[in-house]
Amino acid sequence: MPEVIFNGPAGRLEGRYQPSTEKNAPIAIVLHPHPQFGGTMNNKIVYDLFYMFQKRSFTTLRFNFRGIGRSQGEFDHGSGELSDAAAALDWVQSLHPDSKSCWVAGYSFGAWIGMQLLMRRPEVEGFISVAPQPNIYDFSFLAPCPSSGLIIHGDADKVAPPKDVQGLVDKLHTQKGITITQKTIPGANHFFSNDADVLIEECSDYLDRRLAGELADPRPKRLR
Repeated sequence: MPEVIFNGPAGRLEGRYQPSTEKNAPIAIVLHPHPQFGGTMNNKIVYDLFYMFQKRSFTTLRFNFRGIGRSQGEFDHGSGELSDAAAALDWVQSLHPDSKSCWVAGYSFGAWIGMQLLMRRPEVEGFISVAPQPNIYDFSFLAPCPSSGLIIHGDADKVAPPKDVQGLVDKLHTQKGITITQKTIPGANHFFSNDADVLIEECSDYLDRRLAGELADPRPKRLR
């Protein structure tokens, strides 16, 4: 897959990019875990999510947030990383103006950034949020959550305790017009140490069902 460097708000950003052969294919962006705790775009789960979208003919991008790998800048506690994600989506869209829709997938810290991105970008029609951390990060901005998506986590996660994730899911379930699908993987920790394959199988099944028109309420598309 091509290595790419594109302009971000704090300097150049390093990514891996795989364009679809289909002109109007949807775009997928995959966001990595916390930069200060070893998170990079080469995290196995991030890579596997990237490949999952790529296999389904999405135009796909994963990239390093500022200050990681060859990406310039310094860690900015979320606000700068959100700007990085928006710049990454802008960059892909500039290359694929015929793409009408987008998905965002994020893992841990990346899930928090991804869900903020979908609040700002009406073309994001689906999300996959892996092991979000509502015990650490504020998700109150999801008011209301604009897109249907998957929240998937392990029941042995000590970093993002299941009861906290359940609270987030319960809050989102009260909203009309979207469908939140929750999957809990028995025995899985925050890193899916022995369960990465199960995680990707569940995410792939969800994506396939969404692409077949399931698991989302039909609704008017938001205007960009």
